[in-house]
Amino acid sequence: MAGQPRPRPVGEVCAVVLAAGEGTRLRPLTERVPKALCPVGNVPLLDRALARVAGLGLTGPDTVAVNACYLGEQVVARVGARAHLSVEPGDPLGTAGGIGNLRDWIDGRGVLVGNADAYLATPDTAPGPDIAALLDGWDGETVRLLGQPVADPREPGTFDGHRFVGFSLLPWRRVRDLPPTFGDLVRAVWRPAEAAGALEVVPFAGTFYDTGTPGDYLTANLHAAGDGNLVDPAATVTGRCTRSVVGAGAVVAGTVTRSVVWPGSTVRPDERLHGVIRANDDLTVTAPH
Repeated sequence: MAGQPRPRPVGEVCAVVLAAGEGTRLRPLTERVPKALCPVGNVPLLDRALARVAGLGLTGPDTVAVNACYLGEQVVARVGARAHLSVEPGDPLGTAGGIGNLRDWIDGRGVLVGNADAYLATPDTAPGPDIAALLDGWDGETVRLLGQPVADPREPGTFDGHRFVGFSLLPWRRVRDLPPTFGDLVRAVWRPAEAAGALEVVPFAGTFYDTGTPGDYLTANLHAAGDGNLVDPAATVTGRCTRSVVGAGAVVAGTVTRSVVWPGSTVRPDERLHGVIRANDDLTVTAPH
């Protein structure tokens, strides 16, 4: 029948990485670069998300999609042929609208949905296998959320005493009627599934930051750096770095402590940076931490 998805094997899953948002809380960092392309540990967040779904065996434009809108041309250029691209006209469609806009591509499959701005890390477990429990034993009908327990299970925005940590798994029957108009998955899918007893939280034991604010963005970078510095081989450091991240082509001649220096940026010999993001030579953002 026209317009109906072709039959799919039970449990077949595709992946959608959401990268269309404006990142308003991360401004002014996101005035020139979309949040999905902000680097954490010298790797754009979008690349981290694509690597994680690839670690689950989900690769290529038939299996992985990325949506784009705000500064979308940068996202399109970064993704290239690695994934199917869904460019949203006008303003971003939100998490539900972005999925609704991809219904024809999803075409009857379950959907692993990942937020490009989610930073996740698990000691001794590679990206992908660290969230494999989200897929293990899935019945193809239940909505699953990756979550971490909170101190107060009554905290607003939680699910079964857990906060959402960036990845969810949606059955086709919860996706097929989503319209390509603005909406969010919380109201359109997750809460209705929860009310119907069809939502399951899968615990995530690793580290998670949503990188939505300068403070959290800096914290994620410092976590990626570990106890030392993370300096790209193409950076030039003649000054002093302490627990900092320095990107490719950056030049650090001054002192940098617990900070992030973006690719191509410069820290002059007379400068002392502490707890900041040097995003360009003319943009330094203080990040409460």
